Order: sequence, then C-alpha cells, then structure tokens
Amino acid sequence: MSTVASEGDSDELQALFDSVVAARDGAAGPSRVHSAAAANDDSGNSMELLARIGQLTRTLHESLRALGYDRMVEQAASTIPDARERLAYVATLTERAAQRVLNAVDAARPLQEELAQTAGTLAERWRRVFGAQAGVEEFKALAQSTLGFLDAVPARTRATNDQLMEIVLAQDFQDLTGQVIKRINELAHHLERELLTLLVESTPVEQR
Repeated sequence: MSTVASEGDSDELQALFDSVVAARDGAAGPSRVHSAAAANDDSGNSMELLARIGQLTRTLHESLRALGYDRMVEQAASTIPDARERLAYVATLTERAAQRVLNAVDAARPLQEELAQTAGTLAERWRRVFGAQAGVEEFKALAQSTLGFLDAVPARTRATNDQLMEIVLAQDFQDLTGQVIKRINELAHHLERELLTLLVESTPVEQR
C-alpha cells in the first residue's frame, strides 16, 4: 500500500469519525427538549451507542497512528498475499513433480512386466528341457530365445534406469519448495511478532 493510499484511507476514516460524532451531537440537541420518554427512544440509544463506538475507534486509530503502529499493521498485513502466492507456487511445483513421477512409473512398469513375463516363460521351457520333456529342435529354439532375451535385457534396463532417473530429478522441487516454505515461516513469525507487539503496547499496564 502506497503512502498516498494510506493518507487517503486516514482522511476517509477521519471524515467517517467526524460524521458519526456530528450525527450524535445532532441527535443530542433535540433530545434535551423532548420528554424523558422520548430520550429513551431506541433510535436515540442506538445513535448514542454508535457515536461512542465511533469515538473509541477514532481514539484507537489516532493512538496507533501517533505511535506508528498503523504502518506496522499495514506492513504485517501486506505479507499475507505474498504468503498465499508462495503457497500456491509450492502447490504447483508439488503437483508437477507428482505428475512426472507418475508418468515415469507408467513408462517403467511395462518394461519390467515384459522382462518378468519373458523370464518366467523361458524358465518354464528350460525346466521342460531338464526334465527330458523336449527334443533337440525345441532345445535349439529355446537356446535361441534365451539368447535373444539376454541381448534385450541391457536395453530394457537402460530404459528403466532412465525412468528411475526421471523420478530422482522430479524431486528437485524439494529444494525450491523448502526455501519457499522457510520464507513463509519467517513471514508468519514476523506477522506474529508485530501483532503481539501491537497487542502488548495497546493493553493497559495493569492488565498486561
């Protein structure tokens, strides 16, 4: 909030306080010539209460302004939008990282499932060979299939490692979000200190 805006707000508050007091004074004049019953009218009581609240509010506002606490409150309150934006930034980074992890898992799972399925099939065929349940031609075909499987394993492994690395890289958001959360924590402590100081200074000594 700029200084001009702050002065404008103060002028508007001052005008509001003056209008409330003027309304109270205007209502008080006729009440002196009215009867005692008219003086107890609900509208008169409401106006008197409103005037008293206005006076108390103006007194508090002027006291805070004289002590410089209006600026303190303004500065403390100005940190709230910044904190909201930082939290939104953390949420965005977290969501983005989670999506990267899910995509990497979706890409790596079929590779691992294919390796497991092929290895299981080959193992069963080899058990048949060792159980003397397969002929020579089947043995040759099995050996060729096994060789092809072993040749394909490195490529499948590299592809899986690429996805695992993607998962690791997706965690880099923690450094950024950690810094942001630390800053938000500092803002919260600052706001707490400012409000506590304001509360203590505005409380009568005998009530502290």
